[in-house]
This record gives sequence, structure tokens and C-alpha cells, in this order.
Amino acid sequence: MVDEQIAARGISDLRVLAAMAVVPRHLFVPASVQAEAYGDGPLPIGAGQTISQPYIVAFTLQALDLRPGGSVLDVGTGSGYQAALLAEMGAVVTSVERRPSLAVGARDRLADLCYAADVVEGDGSLGWPPGAPYDGIVVAASGPVVPDELVAQLGVGGRLVMPVGGRRHGQELVRVTRSEEGVGGSVPESLLPVSFVPLLGEAGWSR
Repeated sequence: MVDEQIAARGISDLRVLAAMAVVPRHLFVPASVQAEAYGDGPLPIGAGQTISQPYIVAFTLQALDLRPGGSVLDVGTGSGYQAALLAEMGAVVTSVERRPSLAVGARDRLADLCYAADVVEGDGSLGWPPGAPYDGIVVAASGPVVPDELVAQLGVGGRLVMPVGGRRHGQELVRVTRSEEGVGGSVPESLLPVSFVPLLGEAGWSR
């Protein structure tokens, strides 16, 4: 998966490649789809959610450019795969999930695999203020805009990577770097066309 699907498509961050070679993706998907775990596509994980395509996960983490020991907020825990990758890369991880069943499953899975990540339940569109400021924020669902509430929780120079656009179509992965001027001076940079589930919440989409 790493060589043929990720490195061959331009992912060059050695920390990202090493983490993806180590973290067992098949343990983050249901048994019924484990045979497909290392294909380059998204897979269902229950509760109407998916685990993202490996290449998109790798692209996102490379764009985040987080240093070892940096603090990161992972919005949309899902099965915990991205949180595990971030922890493997040496980040201090807080991951927020709005669906209790997914949060409980991810928390147990990460603990069983000895990945240090704090999984909390809440409205990820509003971030997780108790852990702010963060060096990075990564969002695994698409919002209509980049929420100011998330940008405000970045430290100066911190980066946020998330998909923005329609509920299902017309989405772009964007990166925002927190400027010294504050939230208003932080301009999204378009990176890649993508397709994600919608970001539900007060600063995202309503149901």
C-alpha cells in the first residue's frame, strides 16, 4: 500500500510513510471489509461514516506538516485510524467524535494497540477548547466553510487541513495557517479536490 499507492503518487514525507507502514489499517475497519483494508479507497465503519482513502489520509497528514511532539486536534475520530497515525508520528493527539458509539470503539481500539490519543465526545465543528492552542488541526468531514472556531484554536503559525464545499460534492481540501493578525488574517489555500462525509454541528452542517 505504502509504495504502490502512496509514495508512487508523490507523498514524500518519511514520517507519514513510516507511520502508514506500521499502523494496521485492517484493525480499524469491520471484519466484513478487512480484506479490502489495504486497497486505495474509503470503507464503511458504521454509523454512516467511512475510513478515508489511504492516499487522502497521507496527503492530509503531509499537508499538516506537524513536527514530532506537536499538539494536534483530530476532528472526526471515526474508527481512530488517523489518530493512530498521528500518535505514531509523535504527535500529542486529542481526537473529538460526536457519535458516542464510534468514540467508545476508537478509544478501546487505540488503547488496545497502545496508541496514546485522548478521544473525547463532542461537537467537532467547534473544536475542543480545553486542549487549545494546537499546532495542527485536521478535520475528516466537509464543512460549508472553515469554522472560525477551529482557526481560533490554532497557535500562531499552526495549520488546519480540512475539506470544504458541498455536503457531498464540489469539495476541496484546504489548508489554513493561523496568522499573527488572528482569525481574520488566515486565508484558506486550496490543495486537492476531495469527497468527504458532511461535518455536522453548530459550525458545520445541520442534519
